Amino acid sequence: MAKILVTGGAGYIGSHTTLALVERGHDVVVVDNLSRGHAHNVDPKRLWRIHLTDTDALVRLMRAEKVDAVIHFAAYIAVGESTREPELYFSNNVGGSLALLTAMQQAGVKRLVFSSTAAVYGMPERVPITEDMPFAPVSPYGDSKVMVERILGWLDQYRDLRSISLRYFNACGADPQGRLGEEHNPETHLIPLLLKAIETGVPMTVFGDDYDTPDGTCIRDYIHVSDLAEAHICALESLLNGGPSDAFNVGTGAGYSVLEVIRAVEEVTGRKVPYEIGPRRPGDAAVLVANADKLRTVLGWRPQYSDLRTIIETAWEFEKKRIAKGQ
Repeated sequence: MAKILVTGGAGYIGSHTTLALVERGHDVVVVDNLSRGHAHNVDPKRLWRIHLTDTDALVRLMRAEKVDAVIHFAAYIAVGESTREPELYFSNNVGGSLALLTAMQQAGVKRLVFSSTAAVYGMPERVPITEDMPFAPVSPYGDSKVMVERILGWLDQYRDLRSISLRYFNACGADPQGRLGEEHNPETHLIPLLLKAIETGVPMTVFGDDYDTPDGTCIRDYIHVSDLAEAHICALESLLNGGPSDAFNVGTGAGYSVLEVIRAVEEVTGRKVPYEIGPRRPGDAAVLVANADKLRTVLGWRPQYSDLRTIIETAWEFEKKRIAKGQ
């Protein structure tokens, strides 16, 4: 099997993908500076604590480990933070990616799966969103991902670097066996925030109930993190088998409103979610739902865990384990 370097492999999606790669029989090396990842998410024998800007260290590692391909997660992901500190996002997300790509070029590694985002589409004119819709980011975070995708396009043309960008929607849930889960600090994702509200009794804020949707709250496409990991493996194996560069949406094609998710959390946990209605957040679209037909058709991806109840059940089981451990 192949030797894969995973950047940001101690983070939420990166650690689930690393686990799936190992279970599939691939040999994996993880690079993470642990600024936002967690060392306990990764086998210490696989983990190298290196910053992406340390090109020389990356080149030495890729050569020593004889890396065949890279899956690149390492990025900052909070939209709100990106509007407060845009320089941080361009420096890390774009500058770090450039340093990694330079190291790959020097080490002769020619295959990359890139963790992109639905934020590249901004406020889409229509849904479900297809991959041919134009880039129109409305945050520095989204724009940082657009910049990297554009760079990858040029490197495909002039450096023979084959890459697949995966534009995912709302990643959520936890490993079905409870080994990994969502541990962002601070947490910004809806489902873990709802579970935290149940645990603490502190109401969660729903940002706006006056959108043009059936119940007035935003509708999003929720994709289980294990299905997202599987999408990365499909993309990786396509590249390793000589497939071309491309971009794919990763979502279910089904959307749920914030209030629908709240009701589902209450059904799974058997407890009421304390929440309050607040003002809209700038830049929030009313509806963001993926058309993922291309991913299913071209790469043969099939989600297994992305019905809403399963997503919440796995997240709740992981959260209960964290509570039991006093984390």
